[in-house]
Amino acid sequence: MNRPTLTRLLACLGLMATLSAVPALAQTSPPPPDFSAAERLLLMGDQLKQVQPPTTLRYHFQHGGTLETPFEDQVSIQLTRQADGKCCAATGEFLTGERRVTLPEVENAQGNPVTLYFLEHDIREMQRLTKGQANYFRKRIRMALYQGAQVRDVRFSYRGQSLAGQEIVIEPYLDDPNRVRFEQLARKQYVFLMSDAVPGSVVAIRTSASAEGSASPLIEDTLWIDGATRPAPTASASASAALKRTQPLRP
Repeated sequence: MNRPTLTRLLACLGLMATLSAVPALAQTSPPPPDFSAAERLLLMGDQLKQVQPPTTLRYHFQHGGTLETPFEDQVSIQLTRQADGKCCAATGEFLTGERRVTLPEVENAQGNPVTLYFLEHDIREMQRLTKGQANYFRKRIRMALYQGAQVRDVRFSYRGQSLAGQEIVIEPYLDDPNRVRFEQLARKQYVFLMSDAVPGSVVAIRTSASAEGSASPLIEDTLWIDGATRPAPTASASASAALKRTQPLRP
């Protein structure tokens, strides 16, 4: 594990205490000198500032698509006070039974660990389905957030109220020169719905991969916080002119 590049991601998430334990999304290339708007929204800031521990953030998880058998499950993040009384130490239960993903406890969490847990699960699934390298998928996600993410203001429903949030959309593999190795999933889209109006700031995360010309997704994973409405599919970032790039592509 490359500690310098791992440090950058964990610093964004406020997870420095688990430096030796948590997998990185960043990989071999040196960290860029600044951060994109998407990185700042998704990976930086105190997302747990409105949480009063001890408490548990609960999420629904739904796996669908035509490639495998659909299922529904649960995700929870337990937040407790640290020894110094500050918030928060976090432990997660990502899925249950034989599907459960084992991930380490997070001390001194500021970012909501559910994002890291979801992406680590997603990367493991990409590795299982394509026989590709997990580090490669981590790098593509990281670079998509830095270079090609699109952000827009949206409204969503939470506990009967219409609230404001921001939606981040990335397609890490669409322009990947190596996509021929996993062409079936190369059109995979990631959507992150964020809002400080909900505990932990993460409203929902959704990934979907469809074959070109197909209306039915091969794979679709959706996570959403208890009390929110399951998010509807988002128009492809590559086809939507309404979404504005947060930064131009860089060499």
